[in-house]
Amino acid sequence: MNKIKLHISYDGTRYSGFQIQDNAPTIQGELEKALAVIYKQPVRVTGAGRTDAGVHARGQAAHYEAPFHIAVSNLPAALNAVLPGDIVITGAEAVPADFHARFQAKRKIYCYTIDRAPYPQVLLRLYSYHFPAALDLEAMRAGAKLLQGRHDFAAFQAAGSTVRDTVRTLYRVELQDLPRIQLLKLRFEGDGFLYKMVRLLTGSLLKLGQGKLAVKDLAAALEGCCPAAASPAAPPHGLCLEQVIYE
Repeated sequence: MNKIKLHISYDGTRYSGFQIQDNAPTIQGELEKALAVIYKQPVRVTGAGRTDAGVHARGQAAHYEAPFHIAVSNLPAALNAVLPGDIVITGAEAVPADFHARFQAKRKIYCYTIDRAPYPQVLLRLYSYHFPAALDLEAMRAGAKLLQGRHDFAAFQAAGSTVRDTVRTLYRVELQDLPRIQLLKLRFEGDGFLYKMVRLLTGSLLKLGQGKLAVKDLAAALEGCCPAAASPAAPPHGLCLEQVIYE
């Protein structure tokens, strides 16, 4: 059988995350339905990561074992013809038999978008978190700099995860202030992320910006001494998986 890697973008608004569930619509579920139509038999999809309910993706990746050969150049159009309009295959490629979309991912990039307008920008309401409060961006940048590097992010993992190793490396945590369009974007690039980690980090940085948290409190959270610094999690709809990097 041929192994195929898919490049996927989706609006996660009406889905209960990527991973398949019995009684809720998911991205994986819709992909597997579409592949079953194309191949006339069940096909299992493995994603690069499990985005939460309501989280979006511009650059998700997944793989599957193709039961028989279909030209990869034809796959995006064929799948998009049967997928819901809020899930789009942007590319497909044949990969080696030992390729694994999750285990071979080297880095992931997430972006969290904050709407800073006085009133919600209605056309962005599904893709940004409206947060009109004044923010000290320099304090937030100091916190972002502290988060970079290899740390134990156990305090920034939501309940319900079974992951034992909570050490991760954040290669980049950046703030991009876009005053002309009244947006603030937080970009996180790391070798992996814990359950709701980006949303919890975003929530902490927003508390820093409001003066409700000090950089030393964030440092204490990384040392396991100030768990309250790692809450609350920012809402899911402002988060987007931008890219999965394999090289």
